[in-house]
Amino acid sequence: MAFVSDIHGNLPALEAAVADAKARGAGPVVCAGDLTGYGPFPDEVCRFLQERHIPAISGNYDQKVIEVAKQGRVAAARMKQKKRKILLWTAAHLGDSIRRYLAGLPEHIARRLPGGHRLLVVHGSPASLEDAIYPSITRRGLEAKLGDQCPDILVCGHTHIPFVKRIGGILVVNCGSAGHPVDGDPRPAFALVRAEAGARPRGRIVRFDYDPQRTIAALQKTSLPKGLRKDFAEGRKMRFLE
Repeated sequence: MAFVSDIHGNLPALEAAVADAKARGAGPVVCAGDLTGYGPFPDEVCRFLQERHIPAISGNYDQKVIEVAKQGRVAAARMKQKKRKILLWTAAHLGDSIRRYLAGLPEHIARRLPGGHRLLVVHGSPASLEDAIYPSITRRGLEAKLGDQCPDILVCGHTHIPFVKRIGGILVVNCGSAGHPVDGDPRPAFALVRAEAGARPRGRIVRFDYDPQRTIAALQKTSLPKGLRKDFAEGRKMRFLE
């Protein structure tokens, strides 16, 4: 299986991620949230996933977009100016059908895989969409976030920091960002997971190339902050977006 997350409106990167995963023999692709925000293709990213029947969950940014779509500008009133501008632009560039699609996404996916392993896909952590799982997570820290959940494989995103780590018998996979990397490497990332009967699940991170100029050229035609172009080109995230 392949897992993508935090696409953030970057359609060219998503297209490249799915193509790369399929070329590597991955089976189903699952999206761990944050389809929208920052990038110039929020509607197109959602439509891509919807039309290809790629299961997806809602991310924290997606929920902010839906709040704006329902409540108007008041839902973004307390945000910093540039962050508010990005959020309002994103909500305004979603069609009605895609707003309904985004609003209907679940907050997690829990299923038992054909090999018998229990899979849990969340955006931030099992605790909340806004919570985060970093590579430094300890067994005690993970147990506190899991509550009564007992997966064999835990997949998340949100931090844009990809890693695979086995903790207390659980394969923890943060698939990073398939559209908006922040660690100085402009190549986005996704995760591959192999889960077979009678064997421990295994996973790895894949960094892949795509054409960022398509995204940057599209950004130039929008009213989104100019600094986003440099972010996508360099694989970073400006301070005002934190």
